[in-house]
Amino acid sequence: MSTELAWFKSSYSGSDGGNCLEACVEIAPRATAQVHVRDSKVADGPVLTLAPAAWDALTRWVRS
Repeated sequence: MSTELAWFKSSYSGSDGGNCLEACVEIAPRATAQVHVRDSKVADGPVLTLAPAAWDALTRWVRS
């Protein structure tokens, strides 16, 4: 079984960084009840792992 994550880039991010001023976000949701988040410009950098409820709360807060 592969443990590789399937990353999805922010819709605000183009192939060369798009409209990102500092960092764009990529997420990799998993069936194991985790959402992984990273800076798309630093693909080999740190990854933040959140529970789905925490991800939902964060995205609601950002949109408000």
